[in-house]
Amino acid sequence: MTPFILGTRGSRLALRQTELVAARLGEGCPDLAVRIETIRTTGDRHPEIVIGELPGVGFFVKELELALLDGTIDAAVHSMKDLPSAETPRLVIAAIPERDDPRDALVARNGMILQDLPSGARVGTSSPRRTACLRTLRPDLTIVPMRGNVDTRVRRVDAGDVEAVCLAAAGLKRAGLAGRITQWFSVHEMIPAPGQGALGVQMREQDERAQPVAAALDHAPTRSAVMAERIVLRRLEAGCRLPLGAYAAVEGERLILRAVIISPDGRHRVDVREEAALDEWRAASDRAAEELLTRGADLLANAGERR
Repeated sequence: MTPFILGTRGSRLALRQTELVAARLGEGCPDLAVRIETIRTTGDRHPEIVIGELPGVGFFVKELELALLDGTIDAAVHSMKDLPSAETPRLVIAAIPERDDPRDALVARNGMILQDLPSGARVGTSSPRRTACLRTLRPDLTIVPMRGNVDTRVRRVDAGDVEAVCLAAAGLKRAGLAGRITQWFSVHEMIPAPGQGALGVQMREQDERAQPVAAALDHAPTRSAVMAERIVLRRLEAGCRLPLGAYAAVEGERLILRAVIISPDGRHRVDVREEAALDEWRAASDRAAEELLTRGADLLANAGERR
């Protein structure tokens, strides 16, 4: 039997995420022989460059997409927050499995929470959104740009390079490091990135196996929530370099979408909230994006002047 090849980045976390998808796929499609193939991406090849300084977009996904398009792999497993908001021609997100924890978390020395950290304490993160939120909550901290695998960043706390790191809770859990978390931030304290905590399985548009893969893996409420968040990202991305967060919660048949833009120093922010029937998620996300653009006009203009 010809194997169905799942492509992934080679980090421990990416492999663990892909193994979870492969296991689910094996349960839903028992006749499918699944094999995992690791592919090194631009982001993996340049760990010394801060994310905001990497050229273009899609630096964690481009090589996976090229492997999909040339037939080297049959599907690519991504963290949805890493996928550019614009869809790649001839490729589709065939499935978005049920979302894991969307929150951000702190891993600090001596079990400290954010408010315990001394003034000037060093906190590592590579995310402009987390940086802005941390500056809102604790403007007296020193933010240290930090990339690397989840394990590597946690080890830097142990080594004393920083007093704490701020990471996605889902990544820590999947890497087996949930026990190191000293504080879980609520989505109100630190609104997640669009798609945070969710995985996406990308396939070729004309692949006849996309339908059974979707049937085995796709979680409709998660898909609606994540796609609503990504519409806000797409609408804001063209003219906005400000830190952006968006999170949609599904409660029964209702979708509650919150979205935020924040000044890089954390001093100014615009929050919006939209609620709609679950099947009207697209309209809710359009309204949220429009309100952010309108109410955040001054903030956006100032950000443009600083480019």
